Formats: sequence, structure tokens, C-alpha cells
Amino acid sequence: MKISVFGATGMAGSAIVSEALVRGHELTAISRTARATAQEERVRQLPLDLARAGELDPAFAECDAAVLTVRFPVDEHHRLAPATTRVLDAAARTGTRILVVGGSAPLRSPTDPDRLVIDDPAHVPPQWRSIAQASLDQFHACRRHADADWVYLSPPAVLEPGARTGSYRRGTSQLLTRADGTSRISAADLAIAVLDEFESPGMDRHFTVVHAG
Repeated sequence: MKISVFGATGMAGSAIVSEALVRGHELTAISRTARATAQEERVRQLPLDLARAGELDPAFAECDAAVLTVRFPVDEHHRLAPATTRVLDAAARTGTRILVVGGSAPLRSPTDPDRLVIDDPAHVPPQWRSIAQASLDQFHACRRHADADWVYLSPPAVLEPGARTGSYRRGTSQLLTRADGTSRISAADLAIAVLDEFESPGMDRHFTVVHAG
């Protein structure tokens, strides 16, 4: 499979690139600055600043699927939803399936299904709210897009660097927690869920994962 990864040098993006290469896929790594890799023959570097890019269709050239996993600086969170819409527009024009790695804000609280995670201070403290709002706006942008073939992956409350354990649990629209009450996963294990979704698509347009431990 040929996969384009927007945000390929970020924490999640670089883990997705690594996981895809291990599985034998071909990659177009899209980021503001190209980064050399040990598998140059299987990775096409495409420098592209999503906040200022013009035509996005070349990023989808000859790819079978794409991943959008980008974040903006704190004072530019408002750019995320419009940028996502532009990427979805290009995906629709090229007929490319796209997986958006978003945030946990659109999920339902595990303790109160009538409340979104963004409104649950147990999982979104005040200092994270602006980031959470950006991911909720991004999710709404996806929901409004009727033409693109998208799927939205909400990570658990904490997405962090860490080892690849090869284990995760999948859910739908409610935040998942572990036995100790925490909600977290490593970027390496999230990448497994992304590639599993491409190789064996599920039925849900919005899903979430958590470390299975």
C-alpha cells in the first residue's frame, strides 16, 4: 500500500511512518522540513507547510491512503480545523481514503456519557482546554465534510512517547480507560491501530484506542 503521512516528523507521525515501513508499505512523508531516513527508497519526502500550502493534490499523487496527524503552535490552534477541511477537500478530489488522528475531546466521558471529554476536568484540565477545543473543531469539520472518505481516530486522554508493546484496545465514541483508571497509549502502539485500520478497515467512522495493560 502507498500511504501519505501529513505531519510525518511529529511524535505520532514518525511512529506511523516506522510502523508502515515495518509492514512493507511505501511512504510519502509530508512535513514542513524533509528529514532523511534509513529507508530512502521507500520514503518520498515532500516538504509542505500545511498552514501556507497552495495546491494539496500532489500530496495524494499515487497514494492509496493518507494520514493527517498535525498540530499547530498554541497561538495557532484555530488553524487546525480549516487546514483539515482543505486536506479533506483534496482527499475527496483524488478519491483517497484518509485517517485523521485527532484528539480525545469529541469522545464521551467514561463517567458521564452525557458529557464530552472536553468538559470533564478529570481528563482535560484547564491548561489543555484550548488544545482540546481545536481537536473538537477538527472533528466537527470532518463531520461536515460529506464528500471525503474519512475516519477519525481519537487517542486516549494521554498520547505519549513510549515502547511498542503491540497491544491496544479499541472502542468507539467513549473514552477508554485502563484498569488503573488512566487513559493513555504510546505513539508506537497508536501507530499499530492506524495501520490495522488501513489493512482491515472497521465499521466505525469515529473510533478510539487505549493501551490494553
